[in-house]
Amino acid sequence: NSSQTRTLSFSLGGFPAWETTQMWWSAVPLCSTYLLALLGNLTVLSIIKAERSLHAPMYLLLAMLAVADLGLSTSTFPTMLRMLWLEAREISFGTCLAQMFFIHTFTDIESAVILAMAFDRYVAICHPLRYSSILTNSMTTKICVAIVVRTVLVQLPLPILLTRLCFSRVSKLSHPYCLHPDIIKHAGSDTRTNSAYGLFVLLSTLGLDLLFVLLSYLLILKTILNIATWRERLKALNTCISHICAVLLFFIPMICLSMMHRFGKHVSPQAYTFTANIHFLAPPILNPIVYSVKTKPIRRRMLRMLCQR
Repeated sequence: NSSQTRTLSFSLGGFPAWETTQMWWSAVPLCSTYLLALLGNLTVLSIIKAERSLHAPMYLLLAMLAVADLGLSTSTFPTMLRMLWLEAREISFGTCLAQMFFIHTFTDIESAVILAMAFDRYVAICHPLRYSSILTNSMTTKICVAIVVRTVLVQLPLPILLTRLCFSRVSKLSHPYCLHPDIIKHAGSDTRTNSAYGLFVLLSTLGLDLLFVLLSYLLILKTILNIATWRERLKALNTCISHICAVLLFFIPMICLSMMHRFGKHVSPQAYTFTANIHFLAPPILNPIVYSVKTKPIRRRMLRMLCQR
């Protein structure tokens, strides 16, 4: 079994509509999308670093969200571009496990950062007078370190458990990158332990984060409804718009993809591809745009940079 595992490789899939077209031409929009994601997130990071007034908890969390988006896009785009440009679909077992670990790690980090940002909005709206004493820069740094430690400890057993399985043939994956639920489908041995631990990871990270995000917004909504005037209600709600967009962009495709992997045995490959690509490719591109448009200090700094040039 161990010798079979070391020599094993997978065949990447995920672009059924492009298989009959010129692959290199199809890679042009994908490459442009990757460059847009890099440019947007690096711009947000550089603005937060340059502006001392933005060295505050809200913007430190936004910087970590940008780092997570950069890691997620860098973990997914290269194999997709390699497959489309060079028509190289085969990926070794070790490379696949490494890619899977980084994709799931940065996904969990982004989920936890979105939860931390929801807590930031909850304190800012529900306890505005105590905001500066509760969410200090040192507390935000500790939250970021705890997010990374939690994610690595939870995700590390996934590739280790996969090395114990027997894979006896080259299997075609459902996506142009490696995901844990997709890999265990092709194992020739008992995968109950892997499936159970994968479900535990999903529920204890993404599922728990989503639950607390929803709880935070229920408390925020309760506080907003108790505000006297509609103008003040809209002003308070407007501070959450960009974060609500980030929540919807991240969690809705994630829930759909998880349901497809668990229960969608007869789902078409096109549906798998579309949902997975939206989940992994859309947030790194759209999050910087949303926060640049809705966050006034970042928008002003960006316009100032463009005017100077």
